[in-house]
Amino acid sequence: MKILQLCNKAPYPANDGSSIAISTLAEGIADNGVELHLLPINTKKHFKPEENIPAEFKQKTNYQSVYRNADTSIAGALFNLFSSQSYFVSRFFFKEYETQLINKLKNHTFDIIQIEGVFMATYIPTIQQYSKAKIVLRSHNVEHQIWERHLTNEKNGIKKTYLSIQNNRLKSFEINAFNQVDAIVTITDEDKKTIASLCPNKPIHTCLTGINLNKYKQVVEPTHSNTLFHFASMDWMPNIEAVDWLLKEVWNDVIKQQPNAKLVLAGRGMPDRFKKLASANITIIDDVKDSAEFYNTYDVMLVPLWSGSGLRIKLVEGLAYGKAIITTSIGAEGIPYSSGKDLIIADSGKDFSKAIIDLLTDNAKKQSLQLAARKLAEHTFDYKTIGQRLISFYEKIK
Repeated sequence: MKILQLCNKAPYPANDGSSIAISTLAEGIADNGVELHLLPINTKKHFKPEENIPAEFKQKTNYQSVYRNADTSIAGALFNLFSSQSYFVSRFFFKEYETQLINKLKNHTFDIIQIEGVFMATYIPTIQQYSKAKIVLRSHNVEHQIWERHLTNEKNGIKKTYLSIQNNRLKSFEINAFNQVDAIVTITDEDKKTIASLCPNKPIHTCLTGINLNKYKQVVEPTHSNTLFHFASMDWMPNIEAVDWLLKEVWNDVIKQQPNAKLVLAGRGMPDRFKKLASANITIIDDVKDSAEFYNTYDVMLVPLWSGSGLRIKLVEGLAYGKAIITTSIGAEGIPYSSGKDLIIADSGKDFSKAIIDLLTDNAKKQSLQLAARKLAEHTFDYKTIGQRLISFYEKIK
């Protein structure tokens, strides 16, 4: 079998959720003996020099990237209003990338072309013109669902109107893409159900985001125990909303009961307004250089998400590192957890602060969660097993 994987960002080094999702699946496919070709757009925002990519990864994935600037701009956003396309999608179409894609398709005969995320579906017409391969859309999230959840919380009337227009276009494009491809791969069963309702009779396979557990070494006693942390890409709106909610609805109550409590907010793209909150109780880390070292420094992970869909890769990493995790029902979507055993679900500010206080004052409970978290990761998220299951699905549809 021969697979071409298309993505809208360079996936290595894997230092955020989508990069981890793309790179680990690529390795899971390649390490099962399948010939894989990886063709990402190396965007200005998430630029990753090819010389920094390990030779082994480049060789096993036949890695080739195309540099382009996919940044949003006010002018581009306004000009897009006179178009029928969604700005969320159109900014990822580049003639230079299309040219490289056409060259790939002319020089290779693929069985499967796997599109990573709906934004790369803008290249479906090109694929159909130059290849007879089965086209599979790997849906990391139901994108229009994320924006619908976000719009319910948007207070700015002008911004809400603009985003509503863009999301309506995105929804139309996304549903059309679901129906254009030969099959769909989702990351959670929740997304599978949603997409199945939009395109009945379409082959759909749930493929969890796996991780190479050999790369995740659990430290028994972190250097800063009883320190809470939130670690996520802070240029993604659901994560910004999560931190806003945590600070507004939870943190003050925690400090009243535990004046010495410590919170670390970390992640690339940290907004300036959060940086200004640095204090004796709150530490801000804008750029985490070594995620393994970071995870093994603290022991209580907070994932207070209220929007978004798909699987939270950082949460999976937290499980692998054996963190005690407090999250919401939305944050835990896609995780086959037992609440109170593997992690704690708290869907209100009161419950979230109570859960934090409990872990800060009950070391035995915290340690129990840490052990269960690692076991859940080992039983559920092995990258090679997940890759083999996906290959089996592809054998059935090719």
